[in-house]
Amino acid sequence: MRLRKRLVGLNNHMRTLLYLGVGVFLSACAHSGSDADAVLAAQPYVGLNETAHRDQLQEFTGVDPVRVEWCAAFVNAILELEGIPGSESVSEHPLMARSFLEWGVSVEPEGIARGDVVVFPRGGSSWKGHVGFFVAPYPRTGEWIILGGNQDNTVSYQLFDPDRAIGIRRHVLPVAIHGNSTGVHPHN
Repeated sequence: MRLRKRLVGLNNHMRTLLYLGVGVFLSACAHSGSDADAVLAAQPYVGLNETAHRDQLQEFTGVDPVRVEWCAAFVNAILELEGIPGSESVSEHPLMARSFLEWGVSVEPEGIARGDVVVFPRGGSSWKGHVGFFVAPYPRTGEWIILGGNQDNTVSYQLFDPDRAIGIRRHVLPVAIHGNSTGVHPHN
């Protein structure tokens, strides 16, 4: 009875996480040790809804979430918080989820890691999509837990079929080579 009373006080997203498995949630929230942690950076926004928190989301993402599909704007805003260039660095259309298909480096599904950006198709159109951050696999079904914006009009955790992913991308830091911070050898 005590646990039930505690669950009643939780928001829907926390109940979902409890449903998904406390162990998966706790391991997913453990910092991976890298400097940037998009999942941790996005956590404070979980539960924000596009109508109830319209002004807050608009200020954070730079778009009106009621009028614009805002999943890509949310991912870009989180990346900016982490000091990572977003899809605007590779696309003229950074508000499109599929703009992330050219961002970072490609990752194979077996190499996916917490914080990787995952792009899924949306509808039957070749240009529509959805984008969010990989959190962890859900052990019971093999689905991926994705943290993203505009998931049922809210920043939330949702399960996605990994076979539907059309791209997995990861930011990589430039490598300094012989004092050249770009990681690219200069031409002589």
